[in-house]
Amino acid sequence: MAKHIAAIVTDMVEEIELTGPVKAYKDAGHTVDVISDEAGKIIKGKNGEELKADKGIEEVKASDYDALLVPGGFSPDLLRINPKNGDFARAFMEADKPVFAICHGPQFLVETDLLKGRELTSFVSVRKDLKNAGASVKDEEVVVDKNLVTSRTPDDLPAFNREALKLLNN
Repeated sequence: MAKHIAAIVTDMVEEIELTGPVKAYKDAGHTVDVISDEAGKIIKGKNGEELKADKGIEEVKASDYDALLVPGGFSPDLLRINPKNGDFARAFMEADKPVFAICHGPQFLVETDLLKGRELTSFVSVRKDLKNAGASVKDEEVVVDKNLVTSRTPDDLPAFNREALKLLNN
């Protein structure tokens, strides 16, 4: 059964951490909406690539989606500025829907206040933030804690996509 996935990003996203998973999900028959500050926004990636948002945060509800993707780069830190982004992610976690976060992506999930007792991984520079939020942080290519899938860097994308697709295809 095809799933509908929300990918939440803004400027300075690590492009491959968005485009790689999106391609894997679409190749498996799922659909993805790129969500940002506003529909049609041109998102300027960390490496200069430009991507376009399908929808704005004001027009979406977590209940319209089956899973959430949070790519890394510096986008997750910028997403924290708007509390609506954190509320959107919190709704996925409270509903026990799959959440996929890579690199700096888990740092954004601190905004949900729901990391206490969860196991995850991330890019090394945000691990202290995650520990301070109550998470148990590991240094592994992919960590799966129930419906939460996390990875460290673009090098981990094959394992990250594999585990995300396992959850999506259940």
